[in-house]
Amino acid sequence: MDQKKRFEELSIKDAPKILTTPPGPKSREILKFQEQNESSAVSYPKGMPMALARGNGATLEDVDGNIFIDCFSGAGVMALGHGHPEVLKAAHEQIDKVTHTLDIPSETRMKLVKALRGILPKELSRIFFGGPTGSDAIEQAIKLAKFNTQRFGIIAFEGAYHGMTSAALAVTSDSGHKDGLGPLVPGVQFIPFPYRYRNPFGCPDDMVDEFAADNLERVLVDSHSGYSKPAAVILEAVQGEGGTIIPKPIFLKRVREITKAHGVLLICDEIQAGLGRTGKMFAFEHAGIVPDIVTISKALGGIGFPISAIAYREELNTMPPGKSIGTFRGNMVAFAAGAAALNWMVEQKVPEYAAELGEKVMKRFREIEKRSKILGEARGIGLMIALEIVEDKKTRKPSPELTKKVRKMAHQRGVMIEVGGHHNNVARLLPPLIITEDLMMKAVDILEGVLGELE
Repeated sequence: MDQKKRFEELSIKDAPKILTTPPGPKSREILKFQEQNESSAVSYPKGMPMALARGNGATLEDVDGNIFIDCFSGAGVMALGHGHPEVLKAAHEQIDKVTHTLDIPSETRMKLVKALRGILPKELSRIFFGGPTGSDAIEQAIKLAKFNTQRFGIIAFEGAYHGMTSAALAVTSDSGHKDGLGPLVPGVQFIPFPYRYRNPFGCPDDMVDEFAADNLERVLVDSHSGYSKPAAVILEAVQGEGGTIIPKPIFLKRVREITKAHGVLLICDEIQAGLGRTGKMFAFEHAGIVPDIVTISKALGGIGFPISAIAYREELNTMPPGKSIGTFRGNMVAFAAGAAALNWMVEQKVPEYAAELGEKVMKRFREIEKRSKILGEARGIGLMIALEIVEDKKTRKPSPELTKKVRKMAHQRGVMIEVGGHHNNVARLLPPLIITEDLMMKAVDILEGVLGELE
């Protein structure tokens, strides 16, 4: 069976199909129960009100029978979509054997390690499984960097999102996540990321990447910059929640050169951008660099099983037994699913498919951008795509209100998207990497119609 046919069979064929404007009556009943019984911190049902019943591939059905094209994929978790048969088979087989082993080895664990070693650069020869979330991976990476350098500062970037636990939140830039929580992990300092559309340096836009790298070098060299030599620099090779900000390869190359020259470890957060999302297995590969530590989660569980890992260089493998532990670092079902998913991605050339389809999608969105009065910039790499919505294309004034309407109207017409960015004015598309071209272009058509109406 060829790749196209295989991908087509994974999703519901007649998507999208809206029988009743969401939320329908059954969804409203369940949403009401959630509001009355769960935390006020629940967020996603506010922007996409519905209760879900089942998922297939790149499609989701709610309890009212509405079928949606999923261009959200659980914030990038569902790389191979919902209910992937081969991943489910591996999980089902494992669940009847053993489900939890801490870090005692097994054949299943060995399969996942081998699968990861097969896609990672050879320099990243050590793998550590921590807790089940991306935040856990960030915590482990920072801990490893501090332990090895015996330095305690971390340089992070404006626009960064690294997680919601203590150290992970400290290196996340969005003040909205931190306000009212008091002091977090100390020693974190932020510098600008090369966000060309909202140039932080006042230089020509095409020089933002060089200026951003120069600035990192400056704060490390200048003893009066206020930056002591840190344990590590942490960055996303493509920023996700910050608005899908895609640096030029020269920026990542320079950062790698600068950190090496100053004996500072480089941590690449590949939790959202990694495992095929950008058209390569890891986003840092677009620049031809190898960091010292890489964080991996989200897509690692294949279809949503919770798991995280870090991979790092041999010389950093210095922690004594028990120095870093966690009860759920031995989720055998997630290991089985992750190994099956990674092997299937390699066999089916999923990253290459994402790169090819992403180019077609971006061609459409760039054409829409030229005609649109409110689409300030369309940007994307692989199937990590963003539409920055503005009130006026000349002033580039961000419009979070219009962006909320884009998400609401798209949802009502059967397309699920995310909202992010510095000003919550970026409509973000993170579809499963197995979405068909037909479904993806239907989603583009719907978003084009929404943008046209909002103008």
